[in-house]
Amino acid sequence: MTNIKMTNIFKFGALAFAAVAVASCGGDPADPIDPIKTNKVITSNITANTTWYADTVYQLGGRITVTSGATLTIQPGTVIKGEAGTGSNATALLVARGGKLMAEGTASLPIIFTSVADEITPEMVAAGDFASPNLDPTINGLWGGLIVLGNAKISPKPGTAGELLEVQIEGIPTSDPNGLYGGNNDADNSGSIRYVSLRHGGTNIGSGNEINGITFGGVGSGTVVENIEIVANQDDGVEWFGGTVNAKNVVVWNAGDDGLDTDQSWAGTCDNFAVITAAGHAFELDGPEGAYSAGHIFKNGNVVASNDDVATQDLINTDANSIVDMMDIYFTDVVAGQKINRVTAAGVTYTGIVINVPADSLANHVNGAVPAGVTAGATGKANISVFGWTWANAANVIK
Repeated sequence: MTNIKMTNIFKFGALAFAAVAVASCGGDPADPIDPIKTNKVITSNITANTTWYADTVYQLGGRITVTSGATLTIQPGTVIKGEAGTGSNATALLVARGGKLMAEGTASLPIIFTSVADEITPEMVAAGDFASPNLDPTINGLWGGLIVLGNAKISPKPGTAGELLEVQIEGIPTSDPNGLYGGNNDADNSGSIRYVSLRHGGTNIGSGNEINGITFGGVGSGTVVENIEIVANQDDGVEWFGGTVNAKNVVVWNAGDDGLDTDQSWAGTCDNFAVITAAGHAFELDGPEGAYSAGHIFKNGNVVASNDDVATQDLINTDANSIVDMMDIYFTDVVAGQKINRVTAAGVTYTGIVINVPADSLANHVNGAVPAGVTAGATGKANISVFGWTWANAANVIK
């Protein structure tokens, strides 16, 4: 985040306040947005059914929670901007267990989550210009991110009294009970997230600890996640902590750490994705931490490797107890030192994995014997035509 000074962020925020109407979001959901307002600062949790409209820029004034029993509906083309904040004051939109987020954009009117330093407007989105007009797609850590929590099964580390059904999500202080996730309802429904782009997030919440672009904690299979984009997040692009939610058509570009990260026996499928120049591992796939054990699937994806620090950039990184099927995934722009790590993990399978390197150097990119499902080649696996709405596509970085 060195390309933009924090003073500029606060300057931008001060200018925004001149045109801002400060309001609580927990009121009458039928209360219409005054069409003359262009900005609305959200400072209170969402405790009743509420709609955010595309004619207003919503400014998150802190950690805003959609509480149990409430639904936040966001119209297509709406722009949401997070203020700067770190530690316990990190700005984020948190969907608690029992709450719902209905963020359903379209390919022509995506919903944008970004920083107050970003000069993008709803008018620009409506005109088909989805890129930031002033922030480079490498600038990260300017606000928090999106955290969605549910009641599906998880596999956390046991507590002193034994196995746990629920734990506190990373990034939310333990003093906030809205940060709990996990349960026994694998079909739990936390809403719908479609055609949503999140940019410039991942603010620090502690030493070496940042918020992911989107965090899913114990989210159930009744939740819909399709057509999402994460750009320039300081930590991982998307991280799943257990749960059963599926994801489809996912783009992660310039993640400051891992592209796609799984923990605590996530039991869903990520189908059709692109990971572009993640600064950490393209995939960080951890195994169960408790007695509950389940696996997940990644299939139909393209990965453009980064060469920032190849010593810390595995193409696929797993634990000895990881349970995952890797199917039809293409890696390109791979350089010496980048590898598929720990291919001996018994619960990990490889089918249709293609690395764009000469055949005689393939073994150099696998830590161990090359599995039968890993070959050299130059054939992509993702259907990249569905990513036409993304900023990454406009920048021509999807391969």
